[in-house]
Amino acid sequence: MKLLFVVQGEGRGHLTQAIALHDMLIRNGHQVAGVLVGKSEHRVLPSFFSKAIQAPIQQFYSPNFLPAVKSKKPNIWKSVIYNILKSEVYFRSIRFIRKQIEELEVDLVINFYDLLLGLTYALIPPKVPFVSIAHQYALLHPDFVFPDENPIELEGLKFFTKITCINASRLLALSMYPMEPCRKLNITVVPPLLRKEVLELQPSQGDFIHGYLLNPNYADDIILFQQAHPETAFHFFWDKREAAETTVINDHLSFHQLNDTLFLEYLARCKAYATTAGFESVCEAMYFGKPVLMVPAHIEQACNAFDAARTGAGIVSDRFDLQALIDYIPRHTPNNTFPAWVKGSEQCILLALFPED
Repeated sequence: MKLLFVVQGEGRGHLTQAIALHDMLIRNGHQVAGVLVGKSEHRVLPSFFSKAIQAPIQQFYSPNFLPAVKSKKPNIWKSVIYNILKSEVYFRSIRFIRKQIEELEVDLVINFYDLLLGLTYALIPPKVPFVSIAHQYALLHPDFVFPDENPIELEGLKFFTKITCINASRLLALSMYPMEPCRKLNITVVPPLLRKEVLELQPSQGDFIHGYLLNPNYADDIILFQQAHPETAFHFFWDKREAAETTVINDHLSFHQLNDTLFLEYLARCKAYATTAGFESVCEAMYFGKPVLMVPAHIEQACNAFDAARTGAGIVSDRFDLQALIDYIPRHTPNNTFPAWVKGSEQCILLALFPED
């Protein structure tokens, strides 16, 4: 079957999921004819993605959070206003997506949570069917348990999620644990899409804490903590455009540009992991049995963190409380059922994508 990917480009999670599914489809005789990735003025497509994808990659402007400055958390309402003002740009992107679907003559479009693909099928729907795949579709499942958060923000998140899958033939909800299908909403729950590089690594117990900062403004907190605890070593990854490949603060603290191979090697060897609660890297840490500190930056990550903590990933905080993570390490008990769930992903996902085969 000939397929087209449309990928939301914020962070690394949807990008690595696209890589994993790309490899899975190629192994099973399918063709990925093209990949369309949403971009913004504030993000650069990581080089690891273009190196891993064996198909033409094109980018289009798509809505994103505005980067936070002082608060370290994105301002939702400022982001909404900013994106409304760029509506004309996004309408051009919708026409671009529609044109690519027609010109590539694909059999199926797979959406990795990009808003404009859903709007394309709402406003100028192509004849080609599409499937949406993301962990956010678990939020639409009636059995998902939500944290005690602002109900308006929760409804807004669910509304946004529904827009990404308008007229989708089915939804694949990536989840940390099995749930029954929801046939009313065409939701099939499947394991996380972790790449073969993750599955092939052998974890070990190192003497440093690993971390990922989607927002580099958190770096000041890390530097202050390490200066107060010089005996503790840290390796953090960030997406800071003007920074060097590696920024060495001292012998025990370094910040690295997002290099996915190096990121996974550090994750497999660390003693604990700190992150802003992105689904993908939390799943990778769980697969390696690493204790995780999750610091949600917005409502979606608050849902991720709550769900992951219930599943045994680690602890949740409203700040990068590295002392709490260090204190938690000896109490952590890995979820031993999680690796087996992940290893069944290929069979589950292919069956969900191509149920008639």
